[in-house]
Amino acid sequence: MAWFDAGVNLLDSRFDANDIIARAQQAGVSKLCVITTHPNEWKSAVALHKAFPDTCCYTIGVHPHNAKDVLPEHYEMLREMATQPGCVAIGECGLDFNRNFSAPEIQLTVFEAQLKIASELELPVYLHERDAFEQQLSLLKRYMPSLTGGIAHCFTGTKEQVEAYVALGLYIGVTGWVCDEKRGGDLREAVHSIPLNKLVLETDAPYLFPKSLRPRKRNNEPAYLPHIGQYLSEHLGETTETLRDCSYANTCTLFSLGE
Repeated sequence: MAWFDAGVNLLDSRFDANDIIARAQQAGVSKLCVITTHPNEWKSAVALHKAFPDTCCYTIGVHPHNAKDVLPEHYEMLREMATQPGCVAIGECGLDFNRNFSAPEIQLTVFEAQLKIASELELPVYLHERDAFEQQLSLLKRYMPSLTGGIAHCFTGTKEQVEAYVALGLYIGVTGWVCDEKRGGDLREAVHSIPLNKLVLETDAPYLFPKSLRPRKRNNEPAYLPHIGQYLSEHLGETTETLRDCSYANTCTLFSLGE
């Protein structure tokens, strides 16, 4: 089996999609989930899927940083585009009270609207959270009974937060943050509490280059996912093949894709 990178910001201006996909495939990463974070990215994600239908699926949503940019007409646009072939989740959505690029009250409104749409369309949610865990958990507890699932994307939190998310039925997305000796301590402890059937590997490229990989590069990319899997497998005492296969199967289940 190959690898599935469950989270790539492939629309980032630093990327040439053709080059990134080619290097990913050379590294054994055969599938990518393209993350969207703003309405101005949605049509580009659809176009990427049409260009690479066997490789790229995508999300449709609004990141909390961009909640301030949402107009009333965007919600109907989101509903329509999320029903297009290749869309597998609503998001990246959630709450980020760390830098508050959008006011918290606006973030809450836009996040809840996306939870409602995900419920209506029977799609999972692709979740972001920073410094807003209790508020996010409270909303998720209300909506998870009507949702078809979700993923705590790019999880960097604690063992207790993992357990709370898993109790809701969420998958946990692990990135190269786990390879960061200085900042990844909480995550390296928390990953022991992630059941293998809830573990999903992702890069969040071009962010979070795995710092244990040499030589170091400016940008992360999907081709480095196998390194993250190998690092995590050694940390957990599992084989790399086990993590690769579990993550691939879990991602397909989360996104309702055939393996």
